[in-house]
Amino acid sequence: MATIRPFRGIRYRLSDAGDLSRVITQPYDRIHDAEQAAYYALHPRNFVRIEMGLRDPDMPGDNVYTRARACAQSWLDQGVLARDTAPALYVIEQRFITPDGRARTRRGFTAALQLTRFDEGIILPHERTLSGPKTDRLNLTRATETAWGHIFALYPDPANRINQILQPFLETHAPMVAREQVIEPAVEQRLWVVDDAAIIAAVVEEMAPKRRLIIADGHHRYETALNYRDEMRARQPDAPVNAAFNFGLVTFVSMSDPGLTILPTHRLIHSYARLSSNELLGALAPWFDAQPIPGREAWLQALSDAPDDRPAFGFYDGAHTLLTLRSRQTMDQLAPERHQAWRALDVAVLHRIVLEHVMGLTQDSIARQENIRYLRDAGPGYEAVDRGEANFLFALNPTRIEQVRACAEAGEIMPQKSTDFYPKIISGWVALPLTGLIE
Repeated sequence: MATIRPFRGIRYRLSDAGDLSRVITQPYDRIHDAEQAAYYALHPRNFVRIEMGLRDPDMPGDNVYTRARACAQSWLDQGVLARDTAPALYVIEQRFITPDGRARTRRGFTAALQLTRFDEGIILPHERTLSGPKTDRLNLTRATETAWGHIFALYPDPANRINQILQPFLETHAPMVAREQVIEPAVEQRLWVVDDAAIIAAVVEEMAPKRRLIIADGHHRYETALNYRDEMRARQPDAPVNAAFNFGLVTFVSMSDPGLTILPTHRLIHSYARLSSNELLGALAPWFDAQPIPGREAWLQALSDAPDDRPAFGFYDGAHTLLTLRSRQTMDQLAPERHQAWRALDVAVLHRIVLEHVMGLTQDSIARQENIRYLRDAGPGYEAVDRGEANFLFALNPTRIEQVRACAEAGEIMPQKSTDFYPKIISGWVALPLTGLIE
């Protein structure tokens, strides 16, 4: 069962709700050097100083983690951050425009989730994790004793019961409204603190029997929470079950939410010399139908219209080609060890047949991104190919939520960058203290 609890969150206390736009950030794994600099310049108390602070200079007693701890403690002492006086659930409603021009709204609620191992079947992964990010997040958690970053999880709720439970409160309480300013500024964040005991109890009860929740984003954060829990259990073997370190900071979104959006992640191939684009297309001929399509708009439309039961992706080398797998039996032969749900993925077909079997890239080299760049926006990829700075671009359709669910339930780990859930859950809106008890 999925055991969730309301909690007394740590939140910004600023003079007006509009200021929140200048202090919230994207999750740490979306913040690179340019974004970090922009967040630092945006506000002297921007959350980046905790989430992804400057690392130079770093020494044993003065490093990014000790500075994050000092920053958080200073802001708590000054009242910039404060802990809520009563347990609550925290609702986030995100309004945005998808690349196809449609307006959408996605709603989630944040609670403390009792942590369980994946083999217990309460919550399931769909992506592989790397040791570096987990070490980084664990060091931050140890230093600050707080869960700052949100795990984004999907839960089954075909009747939309939980959103119905929350709706009366949201309709009668004005939200705080903010826009993250650096990476996803077009997304409007509407935020509520739900402290109504009856509504909280109803949501907790509705979530209790649920199993097979799926991590959409935050695999590293979830595994870090488990590692921290295990460390603390070893130190405090007599701690009660409601010790805060037994819980993770999770924002839950219904799998049936009409605003649930997955964007594609395209693959740009660069610095690759083994096969020219013509040689590659020739080598793929035994397995793929290659359809030249004049014009990018028609090509993208043909890709979008590809039938769900025939894996397909676009190929751009200056000309536009649609590649469609002729027979699913090819994947049965080349990936017999994988579940049929995995073998049906466009991105799995691309990785196993094209990148690995034909192009000769290894899984390790792909993980290191030696010849591959991942792009949410294909535009820079087209330009890089046209300028001769890259070999070719593979354009993909988004992975469908039913495919994510099928792979997770089969225990399959999808290829790297198979999903891009949009928008991300913002950081800095509410945090979970990991000391004491969940109350």
